[in-house]
Amino acid sequence: MILLISINKISFHYYEFVKPVEDILRRNNICFQTTQYNDINQKILDKADKIIICGTSLKDNSFVEEITKFEWLKKFDKPVLGICGGMHLLGLVFNGELRKAQEIGLKTIKYKKEFFGFKDDIEVYELHNYYAKSEEFEVIAESEKCIQAVKHKHKPFYAVLFHPEVRNKKLIENFAKN
Repeated sequence: MILLISINKISFHYYEFVKPVEDILRRNNICFQTTQYNDINQKILDKADKIIICGTSLKDNSFVEEITKFEWLKKFDKPVLGICGGMHLLGLVFNGELRKAQEIGLKTIKYKKEFFGFKDDIEVYELHNYYAKSEEFEVIAESEKCIQAVKHKHKPFYAVLFHPEVRNKKLIENFAKN
């Protein structure tokens, strides 16, 4: 089972950032459960084979002020994919920082190596004001302005700054199936 974590405080953002990921998993007959980050507990984490931390809107960033609610990630050892805000969370939990860099719309990013079936230059959909930089993550892809995809150096944790639920849905499928 894949656990989808919503970091949205504003409820209607679910339809833009979480439901599209649910739809991708549903179309691929992949079992999932969606949970708000405030409701995470050990029982839910134990049931999960993988986790996807979904993104949120440009101004819905209250999760950053509650970063201690994600300390469980330090002990978690199953695969995790952070999308946009999920990348921010992973970076912050693992001793990183947020850096300002706004990108909105279609942008080309360059992969340094293969990442869930993607490599070389690809076009992605961006919607962010910040990116996360942590020395605990290897940089896999970048745009002109910032880091776009990372992998933790020791854990099966991955993150992308762009929104594969909008464009590049295959990335979510490949993460879920591998």
